[in-house]
Amino acid sequence: MTKHYDYDVIVIGSGPSGRRAAVQASKFGRSVLVVDRRGKVGGVSVHTGTIPSKTLRETVLNLTGWRERGIYGMNYRVKQNIDAQDLNMRLGKTLDDEVEVLEHQFLRNGVSVEYGSAKFVDAHTIEIENPAGGSRRVSGKAIVVAVGSAPHRPHNIPFDGTRVIDSDGMVNLDRIPRSLTVVGAGVIGIEYATIFSALDVRVTIIDQREHILDFIDREIVDDFIHQLRDQSVNFRLGGALESIVIEAGQPVAILEDGRRVRSDLLLYTGGRQGATGDLNLAAAGLEADERGRLDVDPITFQTKTPNIYATGDVIGFPALASTSMEQGRIAACHACEQPVPPAPKFFPYGIYSVPEISIVGITEEEARKKKIPYEAGVARFRETSRGQIMAETQGFLKIIVCLKTHKLLGVHIVGEAATELIHIGQAVLNFGGSFEYFIEATFNYPTFAEAYKSAALDVWNRITPRHAGKGEPPAISPESSAPQRMKTESH
Repeated sequence: MTKHYDYDVIVIGSGPSGRRAAVQASKFGRSVLVVDRRGKVGGVSVHTGTIPSKTLRETVLNLTGWRERGIYGMNYRVKQNIDAQDLNMRLGKTLDDEVEVLEHQFLRNGVSVEYGSAKFVDAHTIEIENPAGGSRRVSGKAIVVAVGSAPHRPHNIPFDGTRVIDSDGMVNLDRIPRSLTVVGAGVIGIEYATIFSALDVRVTIIDQREHILDFIDREIVDDFIHQLRDQSVNFRLGGALESIVIEAGQPVAILEDGRRVRSDLLLYTGGRQGATGDLNLAAAGLEADERGRLDVDPITFQTKTPNIYATGDVIGFPALASTSMEQGRIAACHACEQPVPPAPKFFPYGIYSVPEISIVGITEEEARKKKIPYEAGVARFRETSRGQIMAETQGFLKIIVCLKTHKLLGVHIVGEAATELIHIGQAVLNFGGSFEYFIEATFNYPTFAEAYKSAALDVWNRITPRHAGKGEPPAISPESSAPQRMKTESH
């Protein structure tokens, strides 16, 4: 006898992976309930994470006139006196609009939404405690855990919400500090450090590691750090944090080597923790690790309890909104017994710092480690017409190419529009294309996208014998399909 459930799919959490899972399941004709502990849909991504931080970044760049300073000088500002109210005004409107879009998306797809805290009763049943104090139980044939994450808050850090805060507190500031200490040079710490540096706040970054952003191509990181030093960002690397104390109303970070960093505000970014603590996972036969994360099958995103799936930040790396959405879609397909689409081999990584960084594919360091014969080509933004128009004096695009096959291996960008430009390289990578595509392609002029052509020509000039343009065939791999007319191209 087939057991009856209240819903085909219950999704706990309405962040990127949760909402994608819910909508996908509804499109298969399944009944879907989304449960969210907030009074609004969107999850961490909309209310404290991705959208707020990126909105804050855009607001700062606009009000400070940051993109125009190369032409009008460092003293140029759209608004001379910028305060926290200026930042919060745009943030509030953006978040309201985002919530409205998501609510309409659920409505038109027939997805039910209920607000309250969910916890497992068994593998198919959850209890929802609503804000008014009542509760009810609902059952689902499949359950997707998409509760997201929260900042990791060690007990020895004196968080007070005003002088020592975590990343959630950065979107609720009542004043702009004159100086900021950021503990932790991960993605979140770097993003907020550079955003406030663009506001002319004196910023110091502390990290116990000697090098930051180890997963990024080293040449990109070196250029990035150089740009930050030009912005007067200070680095205190290679020294572990010993303690944080409050002296004369200001937080002081004390390092193990004795160095002290004083500022108006201290942001502690020690990673994130899966928000699974209140789910009563044991009732469903599940257990989270020390950071609240769940282990899943990397193909289907099933947990060890087959009808329960987990997606997004709660399963750990890469913890990106973009990849979380894809995880939610795949989980919904499997839960609804539909074909599971293969995940793309390459996905982009974006850091919304000032300047932006974005990468896809392998780095030079990885190519050397794997003993792949390669060549790299670089295009400086200042050498493009678009760069001249925008007075973009820094930043570059770099491609990594296999010498044997001429296939593209990786794209790495630091500078304006990096997170937009990367998708061109991502498409070529996922289709297994060669770098000659960029040489033959026609790009809008003038655009930063032309940097792909310049970088490809840089590779071409490096791997082609000098006499190739004088009547002898160029050194093209048999696997390459590049037309012979490329012999006449020049960089």
